[in-house]
Amino acid sequence: MSEKPSATLPATVEKIIKSPSASEPEKAQIAVEGADHLYRELRIENALTDENGDKVRLKLGAEVEVTIAAEPEATIAQE
Repeated sequence: MSEKPSATLPATVEKIIKSPSASEPEKAQIAVEGADHLYRELRIENALTDENGDKVRLKLGAEVEVTIAAEPEATIAQE
């Protein structure tokens, strides 16, 4: 089976946003290198799982990768 078409961009955790209440999760703001200035920041729930299945969080300043992947039928060849 072939892999999905994808692009991976370097990024940095720019800010950790504390939860305003117990019902809302902490967020990590991630700055994606190579993205347009006004669209470079992503905010995601700061909850990941490591290789052992343990819950972990991103640290401020962490270097990460952002990968965009699509099903082959959702793409067209470049001309």
